[in-house]
Amino acid sequence: MSGAVDAVVFDLGNVLVRWDPVLPFAGVLDEAEVERFFADVGFAELNHQQDAGRPWAEARAEVARRHPEHVATLDLYVERFPLSLPGPVPGSAAVVDELRAAGVRVLGLTNWSAETFHHAAPVAPVVDRLEAVLVSGREGVAKPDPRVFRLLADRYGLVPARTLFTDDSPVNVAAAAAEGFQAVLFTGAAELRAELVAHGVLPPTA
Repeated sequence: MSGAVDAVVFDLGNVLVRWDPVLPFAGVLDEAEVERFFADVGFAELNHQQDAGRPWAEARAEVARRHPEHVATLDLYVERFPLSLPGPVPGSAAVVDELRAAGVRVLGLTNWSAETFHHAAPVAPVVDRLEAVLVSGREGVAKPDPRVFRLLADRYGLVPARTLFTDDSPVNVAAAAAEGFQAVLFTGAAELRAELVAHGVLPPTA
């Protein structure tokens, strides 16, 4: 059985803030061009390195060296990055506010570039209602690296066994669980609330 929970830690991207890296290219490049860019530069790994603290200037230099034909496309993504954040994840802010009202500590742990993180709160104001957010790009270490979970616990005085962590990435959820957190895969706000009820954090009815 799960132990008592006195803190809940939210991932941000597609948990509190919607993120879709295709959107910055809308109306500029066609789908095939975008898919070719993502495939050629290995966008998932490139983006993970940004989340882990690499400056965008270094990413640009790497793309210029390996795939010079895609430099302008990368520049377009960075310039239009706010368009990749189309709004808050429906219902998640209400869950955060309910937890806060219940006296539960609520924090964030996000894989996000330090250079673009400032765009998060204007799109999803609930970000500013969290007690704190540990941003991977500022720390130089990103999920699922176990060090980021240890840093989170140490910095904010969290007891992993009494902390529930939620993320939309199964890999990150597994990494948190391996560090002793009560870890829940995020599939939607209603489903998360049901999990919080099951863990005894919130009452069955709002």
